[in-house]
Amino acid sequence: MRNEKNKGAAKIMVLAAGRGTRLRPLTYRVPKPMIPIANKPALEHFFLNLKEQGFSDFMCNLYAFPEKIRDYFAEGEKLGINIKYSIERKLLGSAGGLKKVENYFKDSTFAVISGDGFTDMDLREVLKFHRKKKSFATMVLKEVDSALPFGFTRISSSGRIKKFIEKPRISTLTSPAANTGIYVFEPAALKLIPKDRFYDFGHDLWPKLLRLGYPIYGFETKAYWCDVGDLEAYRQTVFDVLDGKVKAHLDVSSKEKGVLLEKNVILGKNVKIIPPCLIGENTRVASGSRVGPYVSIGKNSKIGASVSVKNSIIWDNVLIDKNVRIKNCIIAYNAKIKESITLYGGAVISTEEEK
Repeated sequence: MRNEKNKGAAKIMVLAAGRGTRLRPLTYRVPKPMIPIANKPALEHFFLNLKEQGFSDFMCNLYAFPEKIRDYFAEGEKLGINIKYSIERKLLGSAGGLKKVENYFKDSTFAVISGDGFTDMDLREVLKFHRKKKSFATMVLKEVDSALPFGFTRISSSGRIKKFIEKPRISTLTSPAANTGIYVFEPAALKLIPKDRFYDFGHDLWPKLLRLGYPIYGFETKAYWCDVGDLEAYRQTVFDVLDGKVKAHLDVSSKEKGVLLEKNVILGKNVKIIPPCLIGENTRVASGSRVGPYVSIGKNSKIGASVSVKNSIIWDNVLIDKNVRIKNCIIAYNAKIKESITLYGGAVISTEEEK
């Protein structure tokens, strides 16, 4: 049932059908939107942030392990939102996935948000800008060091997009504005997307809108945004959460000087916690261990005696035996690390294998 309190808010298309190949081996058995950030799936942070802004109606397209996302969120009742799903048996592209569910969005202005990014931006400000400019389509832009992995955009003083190149090979801008994958559209844009074929926003729809002369605008955000597209970016996003650089929804019962503890954390004698650090619910850290800085540990994990963990992300249900040294690592669900092992230099441990 639709939330009547928020019935005037725009509906949102969540692009969650990516394979997450650059995040392997983490995504061999975990869909990319379910990768944990500070002990919650990235997609859950996304939903909670937008719920606080008054948005309640979401459509998610799914491809990789769709049942894991549907089983976790169901129809959104536990979060107080409404979620519908579109399963893609073959990938349709970002815009093609939207076309498949166009009837859901045909009546009013709507937003599209890529599941690749992590942000705390206020979507209401984008909608306000879109309506003020009488824009046909609005792209949220973020100044980055290089737009090469994203999309190169040049705008006029009024914000109108004058040039757009998806993932250019060469960028001539000192401070390019990157395409964040966050858009606002008028429903008439749906008619410009061909049916039953692969169609992409960056490669196909935005160049088409520009070529046909539609009033399309770029909204430059100052909010935090990071493309969580690879392991390095994933690690940095989690560390930014620990540093408080981006708003995230944490379930902590204790927060003191950068040390974040969830419920029922047990710390043994002479354990040293160096901030910033997050330790999940029901996790035990045995005597003499040293955790931090920049460590996120999931729920129901056990850290043995005299263990050192730095600059690392540990998911739920991980068992680390005594005298282990870990630095710059990501350790996935249910992993078991034997005693007296040293893991260093970006090692990624996954207990799951690709089939």
